[in-house]
Amino acid sequence: MQLKWLVSGAVLLAAAGMGGYLWQQQDEAAPAGAAQAAGAQAGQRPGGPQAGGQQAGAPQAGQRPGAGPRRAGGPGGAGANPWNAPVPVRVISAETTDLKVQFKTIGTATALNTVLVQPRVSGPLLALHFTEGQKVEAGQLLAEIDPAPYQVKLAQAEGQLQQNVAQLKNAELDLALYEKLKTQNSISRQQYNTQQALVNQLKGSLKSNQAQIDAAKLELSYTRIVAPISGKTGLRKVDAGNLVQANSAEGLVSITQSAPIYVVFSIPETQLQSLRLAVQDQQKQQQKLVVEAWDRNDKQLLATGELTTLDNQIDPATGTLKLKAQFANSDDQLFPNQFVNVRLNIASRPGAVTIPQDAVQYGAEGTFIYVIENKKAQLKMLELGVVDNGRVEVRSGLKGGDQIVMEGLDRLRPGRDVELVQSSQQE
Repeated sequence: MQLKWLVSGAVLLAAAGMGGYLWQQQDEAAPAGAAQAAGAQAGQRPGGPQAGGQQAGAPQAGQRPGAGPRRAGGPGGAGANPWNAPVPVRVISAETTDLKVQFKTIGTATALNTVLVQPRVSGPLLALHFTEGQKVEAGQLLAEIDPAPYQVKLAQAEGQLQQNVAQLKNAELDLALYEKLKTQNSISRQQYNTQQALVNQLKGSLKSNQAQIDAAKLELSYTRIVAPISGKTGLRKVDAGNLVQANSAEGLVSITQSAPIYVVFSIPETQLQSLRLAVQDQQKQQQKLVVEAWDRNDKQLLATGELTTLDNQIDPATGTLKLKAQFANSDDQLFPNQFVNVRLNIASRPGAVTIPQDAVQYGAEGTFIYVIENKKAQLKMLELGVVDNGRVEVRSGLKGGDQIVMEGLDRLRPGRDVELVQSSQQE
């Protein structure tokens, strides 16, 4: 028995040294520990214990009992590459519309007339006959200054006139008497000439007196301050009871005439030639170019008017030309000195193919878009034209009704399958 154990041990050691597997049936009487030791050195039999003390078929960590390892591409595995799946996109159709050719710039609303109402005579301010922000008409009474000093001055001028009238009447009677005496040679010719000169002198004094009366009446009329133009009053600069001075710099109140109203704006000199051609065409048709005034955010149309004036020279400092447009402004949408966005319409493109500006993509070869044909994305290069209110003219490369990709562009390439998520018309 002892010899048998030694032979078995030698065989196992030789097998372990050659790196092979030795399968030998052990004697039933051999100790279990010896067989286990031999198996640990010579390798494991199929179905035997695995390295780390884990038996074959035992579930690994995190694996359900009885579930074997998954195979790639099998049911429940990774499956097809998700990057090759159809790309969800939102599309919009190209439209055929009439497009406006516009110059866009900024401008300032300017009142047609602005007047600072100033007192023309000095004196205590008795009353104000307007409220702030009120619309007044030309000739309407606005304020009154104490007229008493000017009434006295008028009375003095009238009294002086009456004195000179009496003196003239007496001198004329004497002249008539001298004329009879001269024919009788009762007085010298020199005495007659002196009397005639006195009459003429008094006639001149009467004219001077009448002028003084007229001046006194004019000053008296200035005590009633009336509106020189129709418009809207501003904030008053002085209260009733104060002593006002003639031609004071601050005045009493300002009046602005804002219906109609002007908008002054500028365009660069590079656009001057196109503008002049458009103006000439409109003059032949006895029409004027249309000008639109939009709010500061360029979202709301405030008013529509007509181009009235081009300045006579270009500003050399800025290289721009000033223009003026008139608006009826009957609804007071434009306010004096208000900032506005101006759109000057110089031409129109009827039947133009247009798309939203946001749909246009820019690359090294130029502008392009993706269109959908047979549920596949196709790239098309574009030649763009004018822009009008967020839409751009497509001169070539597109036709009306083509479906343009608006969203989902990041994963597109020519020929890629797509899935239409939403299709709507641009409002």
